[in-house]
Amino acid sequence: MRTVAELSSLVGRCALLTGGAGYIGQAVAETLVELGARVAIIDKDEKACEHRARMLGQNAFPFECDLADERVTRETVRMVIDSFGGLDILVHCAAYVGTTQVAGWGVPFEQQTVAAWDAALRVNLTSAFIMAQEAREALVRSQHGSIILFSSIYGIVGPDMKLYADTAMSNPAGYGVSKAGLLQLTRYLATIFAPYVRVNAVSPGGVWRGQPEAFRDRYEAHTPLRRLAIEEDLKGPIMYLASDLSAYVTGQNLVVDGGWTVW
Repeated sequence: MRTVAELSSLVGRCALLTGGAGYIGQAVAETLVELGARVAIIDKDEKACEHRARMLGQNAFPFECDLADERVTRETVRMVIDSFGGLDILVHCAAYVGTTQVAGWGVPFEQQTVAAWDAALRVNLTSAFIMAQEAREALVRSQHGSIILFSSIYGIVGPDMKLYADTAMSNPAGYGVSKAGLLQLTRYLATIFAPYVRVNAVSPGGVWRGQPEAFRDRYEAHTPLRRLAIEEDLKGPIMYLASDLSAYVTGQNLVVDGGWTVW
């Protein structure tokens, strides 16, 4: 029987991470690198992507990619696999979120546009489907293949708009719909990629970003652990799902929300 240290080690393994220049992406990337993996940092923002890779050291490599472009997305996955000589871990973390600055997105429901909806689903959901298609063969060859899709509590439950009263915060319909779609994609891929590749989801709750005090107080009052998450709270779930610690776990959704969804 292997030790926990041996089971959690990612030494010799290669990972591809979308949204690697973002806040949650930083926690994911740090975890993978700390465990010994080589990591391809994928992001639309070239300079931010390069900066994040420099911060992480010699085992992190930047790859600029616009996930809204199918051709570029497929080419980037192939480029990463060719560069690494294979792929063991795929983490999809990129997303349109409530603060994304796109016309017709973070506005009242009646003002939300189809163009913004389509753009969000393209990045949040469709790109995960595309990347899974391109990475499948390499992940099967790995014999340790693991896909991790980042969903959200709003892929599970509907939003309570009272949380956002008297703030500039928003919760667009396309966000929750795309995150719910990722959960079904997780279950679908878990069945058709088995027994060679495991596919799981992580659904964070609210993460501290300097939100207005009124929102924070309301959110924490509804949360059994009485706080918003911080990025560090996601390191354990990533270590578990990316490594052999979860070798017999697939098709699952690990909810990291301080208990928010239990009520």
